[in-house]
Amino acid sequence: MGFAEELKQECINNWDAAINHPFVDQLLGGNLSDDNLRRYLVQDYQFCDAFTALLGQAVASAPSLSSRLVFARVLGAFASDENTYFQDCFNELDVAEADRTGPALGTVTRDFDSLMRTALSTRSYPDVLAVLLVAEWLYGDWAARAGDPAIWPVAPKHSEWIRLHNNPEYNAWVTWLREEFNAVEPVNPEVRARVTETFREAVRLELAFFDAALVPSGVPA
Repeated sequence: MGFAEELKQECINNWDAAINHPFVDQLLGGNLSDDNLRRYLVQDYQFCDAFTALLGQAVASAPSLSSRLVFARVLGAFASDENTYFQDCFNELDVAEADRTGPALGTVTRDFDSLMRTALSTRSYPDVLAVLLVAEWLYGDWAARAGDPAIWPVAPKHSEWIRLHNNPEYNAWVTWLREEFNAVEPVNPEVRARVTETFREAVRLELAFFDAALVPSGVPA
């Protein structure tokens, strides 16, 4: 068992609760309400800045050109396909410009953004990978539940979010990211403990973020 698999098992309860969350069930079933989807996407979009910076830091701190090129390709895809999905959904769901660029942030959103930026500030490859790995691997796991694309929801606002996290290129990226994380497993006890805690906290926040997406507007989340 590699370091990634070991850390996943240590927080498997939160992991499984996240990938089998009612929010995910509703998304996969195509019956997620527009209010809940809007709330989720508005908050999720606020991570784009920190996530882009994490990918950039991974490019800078990766130990080889081949690894740098992988992150560079993913960064390009993130800036195009995923951003296009957000903008299309925002238009369809009538999200005001102020809510796209500067909404009131939920507690979980602030905490997750802080975790990303803390990892970024370390300029440590394993720390950066820990956050990226949880974000991408956990999303790949819930999206894998969608099964055959023939039975995916009809509405693009649901099916496209699944496709972005369930396709051959994405699955290969997650596999590579997991292998890369295992390959740079920290030997230094202090770094290892910090990376472990970062991984665990990222999983906890992923679960809490889905919880918050189902909290009605006007209720603290």
